[in-house]
Amino acid sequence: MCGSCDASAPSSNAVNGQGAANGQNGHPKTTTKVSNPYAAVHDSLSNIGRYKLIESTLREGEQFASAWFDTETKIKIAKALDEFGVDYIELTSPAASEQSRLDCIAISKLGLKAKILTHVRCHMDDAKLAVETGVDGLDLVIGTSSLLQEHSHGKDMTYIVKSALEVIDFVKSKGLEVRFSSEDSFRSDLVDLLSLYQAVDRAGVDRVGIADTVGCATPRQVYDLVRTLRSVVSCDIETHFHNDTGCAVANAYCALEAGATHVDVSVLGIGERNGITPLGGLLARMTVAAPEYTKGKYKLHMIKEIEDMVADAVGVNTPFNNPITGFCAFTHKAGIHAKAILNNPKTYEILDPADFGMTRYVHFATRLTGWNSIKSRVEQLGLTMTDEQTKEVTAKIKELADIRPIAIDDADSIIRTFHMGLQDQHQVAAATSSAPAVEADVPTTEAVVSQ
Repeated sequence: MCGSCDASAPSSNAVNGQGAANGQNGHPKTTTKVSNPYAAVHDSLSNIGRYKLIESTLREGEQFASAWFDTETKIKIAKALDEFGVDYIELTSPAASEQSRLDCIAISKLGLKAKILTHVRCHMDDAKLAVETGVDGLDLVIGTSSLLQEHSHGKDMTYIVKSALEVIDFVKSKGLEVRFSSEDSFRSDLVDLLSLYQAVDRAGVDRVGIADTVGCATPRQVYDLVRTLRSVVSCDIETHFHNDTGCAVANAYCALEAGATHVDVSVLGIGERNGITPLGGLLARMTVAAPEYTKGKYKLHMIKEIEDMVADAVGVNTPFNNPITGFCAFTHKAGIHAKAILNNPKTYEILDPADFGMTRYVHFATRLTGWNSIKSRVEQLGLTMTDEQTKEVTAKIKELADIRPIAIDDADSIIRTFHMGLQDQHQVAAATSSAPAVEADVPTTEAVVSQ
């Protein structure tokens, strides 16, 4: 439970019964602790506070429409991800091309803290090629849905099980880590799927993986499948979620709640079609759910640097609404919001921008602005105004903003012009008060009498 959500204990005055306002008949008012509404579900299977990331920008990300990474760029990205703190870095299969094979060798030789994996078909030829590159482990995959059995590799479940066991045994004999994953898990027959996973678990895989290859799964479906899988295998569970229907982050989170241990992510979520679970988006969620673990393990302030690096490499802009790093992520515009934010940022921010090396921005050049925002801007400009004067200049800004869109310079110009007007008024008033008084004619006695 979040400490800031705990109700305060009754004061000593209340305990002593002083003042009926503390409770009926002068008794102390009963206090109850308020539950944290965004706390993670913690049970014996949940891994919200001990998850691991398999970073797949250099594998899944290479499948992004505009992605092309040369070796230098791959090494630069791999080093940044390693410094950031990811547990694994997944590379394109060395069977994909000769350069892909050479890149596996080059990155495996960097001596990174993160384990280096390569993602290969569950086929002995691919596995033999991969183990020679020096990677720390292989991620084996084969399609298990009826669609992929018929239209992709053309093999039935009997062949899939036999092939999986042979390749797993070979990889283990080389002393490497091995994961076995079904492809298109959520459209596969559940009985076939669980039987396959039990067989590879008995064969000694380090992890089994489930993949929402087409992005069709919902959080509830994910939770149910992972929970069921957790009950039939003893090894770790890896998850891979595509974002075609916008559920990738939610699905990854629910998978961890249900007992999954590893999540595949990529920078900006790049990958095949709409990509997979984004690194930044998932960590935004996990910073709220497991702040101590997440902040302690990952260098969150590096997210923007890494996203800018990858965005530049693939020729895209960071989306305006991107979690954490989008230019609107910590921007506040509505007057009521701005007032509360200026008083206490927690009123409208679930994430602290400082945790990510970011800053908040209160948007004041708008018809929606409130005078508290303008007051803050006046102070930033080093000017002084009373609250009433600030309200007056706010009205002028809103007048112009009702006519056309305005920029910060427009609002600042109105503020400065208004302030100069106030100064002119002060100078005139000061000059008037300091001028010598004109002597009035003193009525004579006769004049007084005549009046």
